[in-house]
Amino acid sequence: MPQITNPDKADALNDDHLHEHHHFTAGDGQEPLRVDKFLMNFIENATRSKIQQSIKDGYVRVNDQVVKANYKVKAGDQVRVLFKHPTHEQLLVAQDIPLNIVYEDDAVVVVHKPAGMVVHPGHGNYEGTLINALIHHFDNLPNNTSNRPGLVHRIDKDTSGLLVVAKTEQAMAHLSAQFAAKTSEREYVAIVWGNFNEESGTVEGNIGRHPKNRLQNYVWSGEDADKGKPAVTHWKVLENLGYVTVISCRLETGRTHQIRVHMKHIGHTLFNDERYGGDKILKGTSFTKYRQFVDNCMKILPRQALHARTLGFEHPVTKEWMSFSTDIPEDMQACIEKWRVYATNSKDL
Repeated sequence: MPQITNPDKADALNDDHLHEHHHFTAGDGQEPLRVDKFLMNFIENATRSKIQQSIKDGYVRVNDQVVKANYKVKAGDQVRVLFKHPTHEQLLVAQDIPLNIVYEDDAVVVVHKPAGMVVHPGHGNYEGTLINALIHHFDNLPNNTSNRPGLVHRIDKDTSGLLVVAKTEQAMAHLSAQFAAKTSEREYVAIVWGNFNEESGTVEGNIGRHPKNRLQNYVWSGEDADKGKPAVTHWKVLENLGYVTVISCRLETGRTHQIRVHMKHIGHTLFNDERYGGDKILKGTSFTKYRQFVDNCMKILPRQALHARTLGFEHPVTKEWMSFSTDIPEDMQACIEKWRVYATNSKDL
């Protein structure tokens, strides 16, 4: 081994008790890219100088080997960032945050998560999450495979709706198996841009990290159709409102951003979905009055128009089928009502 003059790097190379802060797998479509630039694409709010210093100190590993900043990441590489201090996720703090509990027994809890609440701690969101609230209200929640207490599945920060939480190891194993086997029921309500030519349909397309925008996911197609992970979404029109449509989506799989990605893929991006371009006017007229109307709708609903309305699963103890449903939240309902009035009164349609 070459002589090491940086003591931090010596610790990084020799200490077996480092804590993993980030772990990324370079996708099949990854073109060779310097590891410092690769990490800049993945880690939000990170600076180039901090990343380069971490590499210099030996805290960045590719395929379990310390690398230099000019190492070129290629498809299939495992890139890890480790430090001597644990992550914020590993230092979970119980917080007395109110929970909207829809159902509870000795094995499970069903909660209604409001829009704006992050499900579990992550980069930039270390407190105020659903997990912080859960560990305050419930003792000894079992960890899932990602060491997140009680968490069986998740929904995005700005998506509202129902989640089931496991209170025992048995419940965690049973519920996780249901979600993996696609026997649970999950139905969402969304407002999307544009009209549909049919009343219902199915989107099937493998979802993976976008090859250029690492903050988005993407449906792989053509010669790359077998990349990513299989995903299936069934949709149905609930109400046509002119330039937008209210739809129901039922999931067979649970990929990150699945509905948002699948709807964008078929040309019906979710209304006001900033990450996927739905915060721009994608359908309608060029009139100033219309632009002002859309802007007002987005102020009423300052998030992607998505709500996890229905959740069904087999109870892990009684084996009884349980189904729960919740009302569409006020912000989303108000937006639908404005579009309903516009569609009724507008001469543009």
